[in-house]
Amino acid sequence: MSVVSTGVYEGNLKLTLIHGPSGARITTAAPKDNMGDGSSFSPTDLLAAAVGSCVLSVIGIVAQRDNIDLKGAHFRVEKYMSESPRRVRQLNLDVHLPAGLDAPMRRKFEATGNTCPVKKSLSQAVNINLVYHYDV
Repeated sequence: MSVVSTGVYEGNLKLTLIHGPSGARITTAAPKDNMGDGSSFSPTDLLAAAVGSCVLSVIGIVAQRDNIDLKGAHFRVEKYMSESPRRVRQLNLDVHLPAGLDAPMRRKFEATGNTCPVKKSLSQAVNINLVYHYDV
């Protein structure tokens, strides 16, 4: 199955991205450290957020199948860039899940989160520090 998304350059280093199937829109802007105004997600910010979203989404699939409520679960991702070549070099990802999960379910969720296809699509040149917290 393929999904088509498109992008329109709006000027001033800003784009509107359009998700073909749904029509949902996201605006991007170049970051302040790369000639932009930082007024929205940069493309590399989207990459970082996509890893967090993917990890929590695949865990959500398992939680839904196992009738576990993940409402309030969340993530925080911090992105670090390298200068030469300019690229994402490190992501520090903290995933916060319900405190009441037992050890087997925690192991299951962590194993599932580590299978996130976005995370697996990145080369090993991107260091991803993924930490699970059980505090929601």
